[in-house]
Amino acid sequence: MRSLDALTREAASLASGGGRAVIPILSEREAEVGRQMQICNACRYCEGFCAVFPAMTRRLEFGHADIHYLANLCHNCGACLHACQYAPPHEFAVNVPRAMAQVRGQTYADYAWPPSLGKLYQRNGLTLSLALAGGLALFLILAVAIKGTLWGAPLQGNFYNLFPHNLLVGLFGPVFLFVVFALGMGVSRFWRELKPATSGAPLNVPAAAEAADAVLRLKYLDGGHGVGCHDEDDAYTLRRRRFHHFTFYGFLLCFAATCVATLYHYVLGWHAPYELPSLPKLLGVAGGVSLMVGTAGLWRLNRHRHPLQSDAAQKPMDLGFIALLFLTSASGLALWLGRGTPALALLLCLHLGAVMALFATLPYGKFAHGIFRTAALLRHAVEKRLPNPVGLGAD
Repeated sequence: MRSLDALTREAASLASGGGRAVIPILSEREAEVGRQMQICNACRYCEGFCAVFPAMTRRLEFGHADIHYLANLCHNCGACLHACQYAPPHEFAVNVPRAMAQVRGQTYADYAWPPSLGKLYQRNGLTLSLALAGGLALFLILAVAIKGTLWGAPLQGNFYNLFPHNLLVGLFGPVFLFVVFALGMGVSRFWRELKPATSGAPLNVPAAAEAADAVLRLKYLDGGHGVGCHDEDDAYTLRRRRFHHFTFYGFLLCFAATCVATLYHYVLGWHAPYELPSLPKLLGVAGGVSLMVGTAGLWRLNRHRHPLQSDAAQKPMDLGFIALLFLTSASGLALWLGRGTPALALLLCLHLGAVMALFATLPYGKFAHGIFRTAALLRHAVEKRLPNPVGLGAD
């Protein structure tokens, strides 16, 4: 007997005049999400857990764009897995967190820019991240050692005497612009696909405000009831949400420190290095400490998480990103504490190596999940304000 998918594609081809089918062919992982969503749509026990299930109830079928949308709405909190009566070992084998995580990882690669670099998502693991950071740091160490300024050089606590400000801007500026452009291109393609599948209505201020609140509070890591999600077992905990907050706001504080320092340098003419209690230093130290706490906590949770609640294939990419964030913050704090010691040049090389590796992997690593998830939350906030197309009294 011919499969339903084959018949569907043939019908689409006939409807379009015998030409190419207008319905995208789902991958195996996408089809699995569609199968599980059909079961969940009939059950609806988890309807109040997160944004995925209210969005699911607005659909009777799940196409390519719908599945990508729901996968990026999922925060992988695990609440639905532990509540599900059809979870493994049931023959239905419903495991929404894992199925969504597998498709979510696929979307990062599918929407990568340039497309030829999408495969880097599969190769960007812990070993590669650490090797890249170590290799870049070693290159800088050798370059400085050849000049005879690696240890005990008279830098007067100012690392710009070793690497001038304009040289660092020339190294990191183009990479930063590429990161912004590559991520922007990817998420714009994602948005164009999602918009027709989520009513097509334009973004408005109330929807943007609600989505921003969900992002800034990490609303959907509370399990839908405020007491948290699951990690190693079926016990509720807020640890994952709190460590995400430390990491998220630590990163923002470090970025704010860089922005303020740029303003000081180019607008006010106040040149680094800055000391406490200057604003760049206050923001940088607070952000660095917060990043170290958050990434250390997320590392432990990732290593001990229940195996059914995630996609094992993505664990190296997750750990690689966590490790680079930790190394960047730890080396930055060590550089500040060691600014008056003979180790300043060595610490600077280690820090720059970690920062360079982080920048190089940002467009093709776990950092992308925050960008894509924000876009999905924005579309959800728009869609939920419209009448339910499959509810009672719907057209």
